[in-house]
Amino acid sequence: MFEGVQALAAEHAELEQRMADPSVHADPALARRLGRRYAELTAIVKAHDEWRTAGGDRLAALELAADDPAFATEAEQLGRREAELADRLRRLLLPRDPNDDRDAILEVKAGEGGAESALFAADLLRMYLRFAERAGWSTQVLDAEESDLGGYKDVSVAVKARGTAQPGSAPYARLKYEGGVHRVQRVPVTESQGRIHTSAAGVLVLPEVEDETEVEINPNDLRIDVFRSSGPGGQSVNTTDSAVRITHLPTGIVVSCQNEKSQLQNKEQAMRILRARLLAAAQEEADREAADARRSQVRTVDRSERVRTYNFPENRISDHRVGYKAYNLDAVLDGDLDAVVQSLVDADAAAALAATSEAGTA
Repeated sequence: MFEGVQALAAEHAELEQRMADPSVHADPALARRLGRRYAELTAIVKAHDEWRTAGGDRLAALELAADDPAFATEAEQLGRREAELADRLRRLLLPRDPNDDRDAILEVKAGEGGAESALFAADLLRMYLRFAERAGWSTQVLDAEESDLGGYKDVSVAVKARGTAQPGSAPYARLKYEGGVHRVQRVPVTESQGRIHTSAAGVLVLPEVEDETEVEINPNDLRIDVFRSSGPGGQSVNTTDSAVRITHLPTGIVVSCQNEKSQLQNKEQAMRILRARLLAAAQEEADREAADARRSQVRTVDRSERVRTYNFPENRISDHRVGYKAYNLDAVLDGDLDAVVQSLVDADAAAALAATSEAGTA
């Protein structure tokens, strides 16, 4: 059982030696990549060692139980511990999303519902910023288009881990399940009759491109337009053409940025988002048959294609993909999103384990 761990343990030992070489750290991208793989393998090797130890202790307790029945209870407890560790190890050995170690770019877009949708998009943004703060991540708003009432028509945020994240805890690994259409049910601030309205906002989560060489972009494939930044209601917010719109001609992907006062800075931010979108598009094309997670990130913001509902009158949050439901919406909107995210992570792992078991018995 778990015979394949021996090869991973050998790789772990080899990586440990490589990371002790100062020349490796002269290349930050290489050092970061090796560090993440080392952290992933460390978790597997540690779990395997603990599993073997628990198994050995259980067998020893069974032998002692022949002379002293009191050890039978200890053997039973160790058996449960061994089973728990085996389950944890199976999860660690599941095929991983290659992007799970990456930082993320998160986009929130207002959809149906007009001003109320834009206000809800602002609520979602605040929820993700607070969630990132709780996780110890850093955030940077790359671009934002505000609405008249203080909401957001469209906002893009970079979410970064500080240092090397533990396996499964990097921003993209935790946030990727947020992609899709989020629906809100509440009485809008613009509603004078006190009626509950339904509106929606869309969320898209992209893995951040860390090294520009990962995604090659031919400058001749880009059309770059500059224009004057605008604020709520369309009014100009500065007197220079600092906003940048980049169109990637081969794919038709368009990215605009106007947050910074400098045209150069806006161009850099737009290129950052463009690289992430191109990386996601390339991987989706390459893995189309196994891209269920990506396909769930609905591009249209239609209230009928929802992944989650936020019901304010009942203080209820419901995730429709896994049947999760809780009555702590106020806490969730303040960033306490861990239980919701974990329900999706667990469901994903359970489906992968089931698929692995089916493949093993086929």
